[in-house]
Amino acid sequence: MLKISHMGAAPILIKEFENGGENIMWNEKRKAVTFSYDDGVTQDKQLTELFNYYRAKCTFNLNSGIQSYASLWDNNGLTIHRMNALDLPELYKGHEIAVHCLTHADLTKCDEDTIYNEVFVDKQNLERIFGRSMNGMAYPFGTYNDAVVEVLKKCGIQYSRTVESSKTFDIPQDLLRLKPTCHHDDMDIMTLIDDFLNLQPEIPQLFYIWGHSYEFDVNNNWDQIEKILDKLAGKEEIFYGTNSQVLLY
Repeated sequence: MLKISHMGAAPILIKEFENGGENIMWNEKRKAVTFSYDDGVTQDKQLTELFNYYRAKCTFNLNSGIQSYASLWDNNGLTIHRMNALDLPELYKGHEIAVHCLTHADLTKCDEDTIYNEVFVDKQNLERIFGRSMNGMAYPFGTYNDAVVEVLKKCGIQYSRTVESSKTFDIPQDLLRLKPTCHHDDMDIMTLIDDFLNLQPEIPQLFYIWGHSYEFDVNNNWDQIEKILDKLAGKEEIFYGTNSQVLLY
């Protein structure tokens, strides 16, 4: 047996890939792709259309305490709006929802009680809105420390994404300090995709891409995500799953 141990989650045992052997991961596939996008902004509408068209799966990380069209900010002259919570269950159908904290607070600047409130109340709100349990998260601003991680464990969070690129496809070992492969605008992403597609791995390999959908409007580069999806989509040897589907098999 091959043991893959995730800090912050229960160890997972899978059988080695052998002819005739059973693999409980990823429908017996050795490669997987997942996406993660933050903040529940209006540009997610266009992004979900693209994910659905290419049959890709994403985890959307939301801030339930400010999930309203009235929550807005300026980015390089473009006004960014969050969406009203009422419309989100239908929009995100087929994808995963995860915690992004109640008010998008920098948790490293909060006391323990406030960290718990930011995480657990957001989790409860999202579970009520979407009618399903939540076990994942992405850190607001990508900031965290050991004290924050300990509170996440108390809140029942099993994985939480940072913004630090690993530039690898190895299965993350510390799920509460999860490093994605890269951001969608990473200068190396197309090379990484080619490398991933050329892999013939003996052990599971994961390509994890993250970002914010409003960045495609700010940078006027919606063609970037279409190129990424077009290159990665429709491969028989790849499992396309949400964050929890690829991490918590």
